[in-house]
Amino acid sequence: MKLEKNLKKIEIMSSKAKVALITGATGGIGFAVAKQLGKDGYTVVLNGIEDEAGAERVKELEAEGITAEYYGFDMTDSAAVTEYITKIGEKYGKIDALINNTGGIGVRARFEEMTDEQYKFVMALNLDSVFYASRAAIPFLKKGENASIINYTSNAAWNGAGPGAGIYSASKGGVQSITRALAKDLAEYGIRVNAVSPGTIDTPFHAQIKATKPELFASWKNSVLLGRLGEPEEVAGVISFLLSDAASFITAETIQIGGGQALGI
Repeated sequence: MKLEKNLKKIEIMSSKAKVALITGATGGIGFAVAKQLGKDGYTVVLNGIEDEAGAERVKELEAEGITAEYYGFDMTDSAAVTEYITKIGEKYGKIDALINNTGGIGVRARFEEMTDEQYKFVMALNLDSVFYASRAAIPFLKKGENASIINYTSNAAWNGAGPGAGIYSASKGGVQSITRALAKDLAEYGIRVNAVSPGTIDTPFHAQIKATKPELFASWKNSVLLGRLGEPEEVAGVISFLLSDAASFITAETIQIGGGQALGI
């Protein structure tokens, strides 16, 4: 009888835990965010499209005492995003934090060479995914505690990016705008919406350049005021702060996490 009461008590306590959904979280910055929020006491829900990696990441988190689970679905698929985020929200009865981590350059092509399909893919990966996830999560964020959405923009949003990454720049400009628009739209519900703008972070995202053009990779730190690349955990720390009560009066803002890289030295 005593054991049953204790188990019931644990179940009740678990149900009160904050819930964070992190998209694209099977590696790199996304997984670092999942780990940090798990340490902060959140139940973390990871999304991705690599199911094997997702299962491994959940095991890693659980080994550290973090409550976690994984859902595999494509963030560029509107119907799938709505279906799975609704399932997640209904399972927990709320979502306290949505981290729209999915994104990337996707395709490198000059404007005159870029096909309609390539253009649509890059926009879907970076901008549509934010819209789909936010729209699906809002009913459950309304039930959350100090609920927040965190988006990812980039220096490319205002400097036009490099050759071949122009549409990536446009998509991140869209993320910058939708962050402010969402903040206005959701303020009446107490839901805050902010963005982070990571500089060059040393993650597997850059593995190909690191392996094939080590001199180029090493030179990137020369554009950073602090003289080094960032670590995924440094992005995760800022996101942890933005979700906390200490940031309860911050919304519609973009936080640069680039060691001064935005100054363009």
